[in-house]
Amino acid sequence: MENEVIEVSVASLGIDSSTQSPIVILKEKDGDRYLPIWIGPSEASAIATELAGVKFSRPLTHDLMKNIVRALHGELTQVIIGALKNNTYYAQVFVQNAEDVISIDARPSDSIALALRLNAPIYASETLLDHTADEVGEVEEEAYEPEDLKEYLRRMNPEDFGRFSL
Repeated sequence: MENEVIEVSVASLGIDSSTQSPIVILKEKDGDRYLPIWIGPSEASAIATELAGVKFSRPLTHDLMKNIVRALHGELTQVIIGALKNNTYYAQVFVQNAEDVISIDARPSDSIALALRLNAPIYASETLLDHTADEVGEVEEEAYEPEDLKEYLRRMNPEDFGRFSL
């Protein structure tokens, strides 16, 4: 990556009131900048359930990804959300196996859900954080708690999943 990356954490999950789309808000660990990323309902659910510590009897998709990384004796070393092109965020997942480090292109939402499950650090490019700080300004702290978001997602109909254009 050409520019510096800054460690971030999940500050909150919420619903964008104008689009009714789920949004994950990342905050730099040692600063005041935020990075809002609009995500799909299933990814929001995957993040919310992990934040809330909810476990299922059978592995969900991100749990399967975690199990694959571990079964192959890999370690998720980091996730980097590094670019925004045509209103789409891009991320990379870095998996180490022995001496090899593999960079895998991924959606930020999937990357975040996986990083939470494997306790891996999440980074965002400084350029994205600067750009977002200029565009967004102060981020409203009015967001759903993980339990509230899970309930919102639970009440959705399957038809609702098709109406989001991200």
